[in-house]
Amino acid sequence: MRIGVIGTGRIGTLHANTLSRHREVGSLILTDADAARAQGLAHRLGETAAPGVEEIFRWGVDAVVITTATSAHAELIGRAARSGLPVFCEKPIALDLPGSLTAIAEVEAAGTVLQMGFQRRFDAGYTGAREAVRSGRLGRLHTVRALTSDQAPPDAAWLPLSGGLYRDTLIHDFDVLRWVTGREVTDVYAAGSDAGPRMFREAGDVDTVAALLTLDDGTLATLTATRMNGAGYDVRMELAGERDQIVVGLDDRTPIASTEPTGPPAADKPWPGFLERFGPAYEAELNAFVEVVRGERANPCDGREALQALRIAEACELSRRERRPVHLAEIAGGSPPPFA
Repeated sequence: MRIGVIGTGRIGTLHANTLSRHREVGSLILTDADAARAQGLAHRLGETAAPGVEEIFRWGVDAVVITTATSAHAELIGRAARSGLPVFCEKPIALDLPGSLTAIAEVEAAGTVLQMGFQRRFDAGYTGAREAVRSGRLGRLHTVRALTSDQAPPDAAWLPLSGGLYRDTLIHDFDVLRWVTGREVTDVYAAGSDAGPRMFREAGDVDTVAALLTLDDGTLATLTATRMNGAGYDVRMELAGERDQIVVGLDDRTPIASTEPTGPPAADKPWPGFLERFGPAYEAELNAFVEVVRGERANPCDGREALQALRIAEACELSRRERRPVHLAEIAGGSPPPFA
C-alpha cells in the first residue's frame, strides 16, 4: 500500500512515522507547503518527498492522509474523492458548515471513504468510559464534566486560522461526549473570556471558554477549555450516574494538586501536550485507517460524525456571541447518524 501524506507539521510527522513502520504500508509520498520540511522528514524515514499536492495524485497512491492547515481540508477531501481515494483527515473537515457539507457530499457521491481524526475514540480511558456507560454500570447518567486545557498558547499568527477555541479544541470533547454517552446534544449555553494575552482579542478569539450542554435524555454536561494552563496539558472527563462515578484522564501525570492533607501529590512529570498524552491513540487511529482501506473493518468516524461535533461547536460560538441559549435545531447539517 502506498499512502500520500499531505502536511508534515507536528501531527503530519507523527502520522508519517506511524505509517512508515506499518507492516501493511509499503511506501509513503510526503508533501508540504514547506518543501524543505517534507524533504527532511522523507530523508529521515527513507520515504519519498513530492514537490506538491499535484504529484501526490499524479504519481499514484492508494490512500491519502491530510494534515494540512484546516483551510485546505475540504478541497483536498473533494479532490481525493473525485480520484476515488480513501482519505484520513485531521479534524475539522472545514471551519464552516457549508464547506463541511460540500466535502461530505463529494465523498458520498464518489462512494469513497473519509475517516476523521478524532483520536480520543481510540484512547483507553475514553473507551473504558464508553463501556461503563453502555453496560449500565453507572446507572442513569445525570452529569458529565469535561475539560481540555493547553499548557501554553499557540503562535499568535495561527490564532486567526484556528476557527476559535470551540471549533479547534472543544470539538474533541463534543465528539467524544456523543461517542461515550450515545446521546445527542439538544441545547447549549456558552461563554468565553478574553482576559488573557492581547493576541486573543486581536484575533477575535478568547483564551478560555465554558459551556453547559443538555443531552436528549436530560443529562447535563459542562465543558471548559483554556489555552493558558501553566501546570500542564490537562484533559479529563468525569461521568456521574445514580450508581457509580468514573473519571477519564486521572493518572500520575495529571497536572493537578490537591490541597487536602491526605490528598495525592502533584505530578512529577505532568503532560506537556496532546502528542504525548494521546500518542497510543494517534497510532491506533492510523492502524484503523489502514484496516479500513484494506476492507477489514468499518469506518470508525466518518464525515457525518465529524459534522455533528462541528454543529455543536457552531452552536456554542453562536451562544457566546449572542449571549443566549441555542437549540441545535437552529444549526444546519441534518440529522445525526445512528450510533453503533
